[in-house]
This record gives sequence, structure tokens and C-alpha cells, in this order.
Amino acid sequence: MTSEDPDFRICSVTVMDNVADPDIRFDQQGVSNYATEFHQQYRDHIPEDMQGTLSRALDTIRKEGKGKPYDCLTGISGGVDSSYMIHKAKEWGLRPLIVHFDNGWNSEIAVRNIKNIISQTGFDLYTLVVDWEEFKDLQLCYIKAGVVDLEVPTDHAIYATWYKLAKQFKIRYVLSGNNYITESIMPPSWIFNKADAVNLLSIHKQFSTRKLKTYPVLRTEKQAYYQALLKIKAIKPLNMIPYHKEKAKQELIEQFGWADYGGKHYESFYTKFYQAFILPRKFGIDKRKAHLSNLILAGEITRDQALAELQQPLYKENDLREDTEYFIKKLGITPGFFAEYLDAPRIEHVHYGVQKQIKEMYPILKLLSPLYKSLKGK
Repeated sequence: MTSEDPDFRICSVTVMDNVADPDIRFDQQGVSNYATEFHQQYRDHIPEDMQGTLSRALDTIRKEGKGKPYDCLTGISGGVDSSYMIHKAKEWGLRPLIVHFDNGWNSEIAVRNIKNIISQTGFDLYTLVVDWEEFKDLQLCYIKAGVVDLEVPTDHAIYATWYKLAKQFKIRYVLSGNNYITESIMPPSWIFNKADAVNLLSIHKQFSTRKLKTYPVLRTEKQAYYQALLKIKAIKPLNMIPYHKEKAKQELIEQFGWADYGGKHYESFYTKFYQAFILPRKFGIDKRKAHLSNLILAGEITRDQALAELQQPLYKENDLREDTEYFIKKLGITPGFFAEYLDAPRIEHVHYGVQKQIKEMYPILKLLSPLYKSLKGK
């Protein structure tokens, strides 16, 4: 379906529409479920007493981290949310271990942003580097599988590394830059569970040409172990402060010489090409609709501004040609293979199997002490 289709519908409040979104619903006023759910769930994610909630969270983090080299852990990509999270951690007097996954696709802007922030905050940086040929093969597995979420290999490795380091340094709290104000809207059919090791390993087994030797896999039982027994917990401090994306960018520019990279998550070349070309071309998905709708509901932009933004091309013609050539060359595929991939039908992630709910394993882990002991030593 396209905007020219007679059955096309768009939300009267946001810019979410029924193109490539089987889950969207509209009320009699033409308001989508995303808009109504945003306001209904706002109070569940944004505490009424922001300052008090933040103060209690910071006190708990400092208390748990007393006598340890780090009192928390957080990631950095060079993007605005993770960079701002680290900026605030410095302001709050926390002692985080900063984690970055170099997956081989960092933009030059992202590299500079990370360097500037780490050098000026003085925080320790742990960079995960996996074998490029191994990681490239895993990314190609996801392309060959025909599934929608090509970001899983990167995000899964990040989560696995967070937990591993949290265990190693006895860190209880992971600070996440995820926030409700700018990231609450995302159709379920546009993404997949990044932590699903069963799905990842199934896709890898079916399409891989290499074994996973350096890539960190966060298996289901390990996730349950980290969460239920070690009680490692993610906290989202950006939900505890008045978070405004443009103001955050300005603070980062003034404080660290931070540079904007264009679109949301475009600090990675792979993510930019995936979101700006592969998703709309193969799956009919334009993630800008969700990102802009969040900003509309947060009061940062108007609906007219968002509609005007959507009229802008995702890619300039020359840039797309150059980036396509680079993408094909870096992955070691042929133009013909890539063209066939773009025209092939979508395959759902569930076709390859999914893992159980992590919480289902909590009681089992607590009862099976031999399993607990074996896991604890790893």
C-alpha cells in the first residue's frame, strides 16, 4: 500500500499511517492507537515526581557501587541519547563504565563524538571488537533470512556485553539512554526482540558459513541468570528528567563539540543505509514516521513540520549510489545478489523460532542450584 491507495489512512494527530503497519487502528476521530496509547501510558513511564524519583535512583546506584571500581554501566554509540546519558552521569557524579561495540560500520562523526566525550569526562571505555569476517557473516545471515530487523546482530552483542561486564565488575545497574518521550512509538512488525538468542542462533545455523567464536551470544538461561539471580537491572534516567532532544543536542555541542549525524541512529553507516534505503525499499517501512510522531506527541515539533519532513527524500541520488556501492563491497556481495534480496518476499522472524519469556525461567533457576553454580562460574 502507498499514500496513493484509496484505502490509505493517516492519523489525525501524528503522522503514523497504515502503510506497512498491520497493527495500526483508528478511532472515529481518525486518531491512531499510537497517539491514544502514548498519553494513556505516559504516567507509567514518566514519574510524577521526577526529581524525587531521580534522586532515589541515584542514591541507590551510589550505595550499591560503594567500594567498587564502577557504580553503573552505560553504552555509547556517538548518538544523541547515549551521549547525553553519559553527560548527565558526569553531572550527577556517577562512575560508569562506558561500553562501545565497534561493529565495523561507525561513521567518522560517531568516532569523533565518542573520542571527545570519553576524553572530556575521563570515564573508562570498554570497546568490544569481534572478528569482522565472523560478524559480516552473521549480518549476511540476516539478509539471507529475509527478516525485517537487520539490527539484531549489533544490538544483541551490545546486550550480551553489558551483562558480561556487569557481572565481572559486580555492577547492579545499567543506565539506558532509551526514553519514552522520543522512542515509545514503534510498530511491532517493524522490529524484533534483540535479545532473542534462539532466533539468532537458528538464523545463523541455517545461513552461516562461519562459526561464532568471538561474537557474544546472550543465551536465554544466561539472561535469566543475570536478571533473576544477579539482579542486574536497567534504569532509564532520561525518563526522570525533562528530556528535550534539540536542547540535549545543543548541550552536547557546547560541552563536547559533539556533531550531529543527520537522522536518528545515523551515527552508524549500516543503520543509516538500513533505515533510509533497505527498510523503505524492501519492506515499505519509513521509520521517520514513528520518530517524528514521538516528537509531535512530546510537543517538540508540530504535525505540519513532521509532514514537511516526510516530503524530503530519505537519500540524495548521488549519495544513495555511492552508499549502495560501499555497502555491497564491504559485505562482499554482488549487485545481482543485492537486487534479488530487495525483491524477495519478507520472511517473519518467528519462522526461525523464538525463545521463551525470560521470566518463565526465574523460578526454575532459583530451584536448580547445580545449574546456578555452573552458570555462576562462567
